[in-house]
Amino acid sequence: MTASVPSPQWLDDDEMRFWRAWIISSTLMDARLNRDLQEAHNLSHTDYGVLVVLSEQPERRMRMSTLADVLALSKSRLSHQVSRLEKAGLVMRHDDTSDGRGIFACLTDAGFALLQKAAPVHVSGVRRYMVDLLSPEEREQAATFMERVIEELRADGPGDPGR
Repeated sequence: MTASVPSPQWLDDDEMRFWRAWIISSTLMDARLNRDLQEAHNLSHTDYGVLVVLSEQPERRMRMSTLADVLALSKSRLSHQVSRLEKAGLVMRHDDTSDGRGIFACLTDAGFALLQKAAPVHVSGVRRYMVDLLSPEEREQAATFMERVIEELRADGPGDPGR
């Protein structure tokens, strides 16, 4: 016996306009920031995100599994990113000596120095392509909306987005 699948509640024209604008703007924003960082510092937007998160941590290090969750990356994608950053001397991996099971990603001094050089390129792009286009009220509404979406998507707890 097969279970019946409920028919979807199709998007109306306004909802479809919103959805498509969201998807296209998100895709274009990531591509543009990626291009800006690549051209200026040979650094991908995802690499930049890894460096930023590590720079904000005590001792500039974080467990790989936690870093994957924070960045909403699959563990395998994060491992690939960290391998590339390791080869460039920007990040190192260390075993977690407290329990012997986990691995830490650690930002090197070279990684921190590159991050300091790349940050102005990134923030200029974020301002130009998004922040400065919105009023303070629009930014507040957008932040509230996006935080609600994030909360809903993470409601089942941290997970591997690559599953």
